[in-house]
Amino acid sequence: MRSRQVMGLLLGTAVLAMTAWGTTRQSLHAEDAKAGKPGQESVARGRRTAMMLDEVYKNAIVLITDKYVHDEEDFPAGSAAVVLFDRVTKGGSHAVRLIDATGKPYDEDNVAKDEFEKAAVSKLKAGAETVEQVVQQGDKWNLRVMTPVPVVMKKCVMCHAHYADAKKGEPIGAISYTIPLD
Repeated sequence: MRSRQVMGLLLGTAVLAMTAWGTTRQSLHAEDAKAGKPGQESVARGRRTAMMLDEVYKNAIVLITDKYVHDEEDFPAGSAAVVLFDRVTKGGSHAVRLIDATGKPYDEDNVAKDEFEKAAVSKLKAGAETVEQVVQQGDKWNLRVMTPVPVVMKKCVMCHAHYADAKKGEPIGAISYTIPLD
């Protein structure tokens, strides 16, 4: 029953985040569109969107861990986040992935997959607060953003014993975002 509550809460969070994301999307100015690349205002909007999504997702994961994860048999909030992120990505508004930064992933699918993610994990582990890059994929422009995920409570270590060695504030994971720039 608890895993259903967790998924319900996470899915509600996704609806709120995607609704908020939709209200921040705007078209490029005419001069930017003629040049075929995103302007500074578009990139700034993408950055604000990524940071808003990051706050929503991380707060949801911490809240779920705090309220619903009591022992090793409970459905981990990180696992719920992976399912949520997959559904959000399939929805097409933006792409989001949870990535291991320890070298000992809980799930082999949660590793850095491309050059941006690999470089960003290294930068986050070296102390960067966020890493971003504007990229063109086909005829579309996207803002790639990665933010750190540190251990923030003892319950995080319950399912991930190897996180106990992490220093306070050290990223044990990351969230990778791909935000379309319209």
